[in-house]
Parts: sequence; structure tokens; C-alpha cells
Amino acid sequence: MTGFARVEAAQAWGTLSCEIRSVNHRYLELQLRLPESLRHAEHSARELLREQLGRGKVDCSLRLQSGDRAASTLRIDQNLLAKVLEACSRIESDSAGLARPTALELLAWPGVLAEDAPDADTTAAATLALVDATARELVGMREREGARLAVLLEQRLAGIETLVQTIGQRLPELVAGHRDRLNARVAELLAQPDPERIAQEIALLAARSDVAEELDRLMAHVAETRRSLAAGGACGRRLDFLMQEFNREANTLSSKSVSAETTQSAVDMKVLIEQMREQVQNIE
Repeated sequence: MTGFARVEAAQAWGTLSCEIRSVNHRYLELQLRLPESLRHAEHSARELLREQLGRGKVDCSLRLQSGDRAASTLRIDQNLLAKVLEACSRIESDSAGLARPTALELLAWPGVLAEDAPDADTTAAATLALVDATARELVGMREREGARLAVLLEQRLAGIETLVQTIGQRLPELVAGHRDRLNARVAELLAQPDPERIAQEIALLAARSDVAEELDRLMAHVAETRRSLAAGGACGRRLDFLMQEFNREANTLSSKSVSAETTQSAVDMKVLIEQMREQVQNIE
């Protein structure tokens, strides 16, 4: 299911932000982007997202904006500085005339000067807390979207239910009318009609045109779809299967139609089923 969530958290050592985007996908396809300074938390973040999100193509990005440099504490590595000074002294004694390095040049030496940074456990805990909060917001958004989709699906289900009930109420009349037309047609074609043979042929044709079974199955699919929606959870695959079954019954109903009214109802039903199928693709 599609969704987007963004959460930001300020820390003493910087500001963390997390964005998660998701679109519908058959399985869970997860892409996670972290700055190098937070790479140690990647595995735990992936596991957390897998627990929260069951399906979807998910893109999660984390960014870290360093804190106020003016408020940070600078630390001098005294051991490294002593070694650099000792090396400079040896060079001076071996090579007369070389100038001693200035204080700024010594501070620029890699590793001599560093800013105090939080330990890995602190940054990992903050990262996971932020990912969890963002994932929960995404899930909440997807649940709200799912509730809206459920309303749309219920409207289509009610439409299918109405069509099935209408056809079912008129079914005896349609079958009787079809039998009369067949009887009249056979009587015209046979110079010497055999009443028993005609009755057999009419019964066979009437059985082929009887759609009561298809109507019962359509109503069963309506009930099962409602049950799946009410149960909640990841029901997208089950609903997708039910849409195929809906379509199969509607096609059979259309092929066995013996009246323009039934044919039109079958067409209307297919339109509603297709609308549901499109919406079901967005359900986890």
C-alpha cells in the first residue's frame, strides 16, 4: 500500500531525520539509506522495518545534520601530538634551517584535533527509535488509507449484491419465458413434434441457462470479501484471489444469459468487479 512518513528528532550531537516511502508490491522489498556514521545501526533498522511492514516496496532514508559546532568540545590527542613534535625535533636536528611547524599546522595534522562524538550505542539507539516512530506513522497512514478503501469496496459489494438479488428475483420468470420460446421454436421446426423429446431438449437447455448456482457463489464471494475486510491484517492476496472468482462467475453468468436484462446486469457487475480489483492492488 502506498504511504509516506517523515519524522525528525533533535539530539545533543545533531538532528536525525527519517523518511519512509512505500508503494504496493507483492513482497517486501526494502531499500535503506544511512549516512556512514550510522552504518552500524543498519542491520537492526532493517529487522525493525521487517517487523513493522509486511509487504510493499519500501524506501527508507536517514539523514544526520551535525549539531552546533560552536557548542561542541574539541579534543586534542596528546599522545599523537607528542609523537608529531618528537618527529619534528628529529627532523630539525638532522636538517638545519627547517622551520618548526606552527600550532595551527600541528592541529591540522590528521587525528591531532577531533570533536567529541557520541558513542555507537547512543547513535544506534536514537536511530532505531526514530525508524520505529517513522514506521509507526507510516503504518497509521496506511491503515487510514485502508479504511477509505474498505468503504469503496463495500459500496461495490453492495452494488453486486443488489444486481444478484434482482436477477434472482426474476430468475423463475426468465427461465419460464425461455422455456416457452424454446417450445414454440421447436414446434415450428418439427413437422411431427414428439412431445417427450421436446420436453427433454427443453429441460436440457433450461438447465444450461439456469444461473442460480452462479448467483449463490457470487453472494458467497460477497460475504467472504466482507469477512476478509472485517478481519483486518494483510488480506490483499486473499482479496485478489476473490476478485478472480468474482470475475469467473460474472463471465459464466453472461455466457448463460437468456435475456438482455441479465446480460446488462452481468456487464454492470463486471464493471464493479474491475473497480474493486484496481483498489485491491493497493491493499497489503
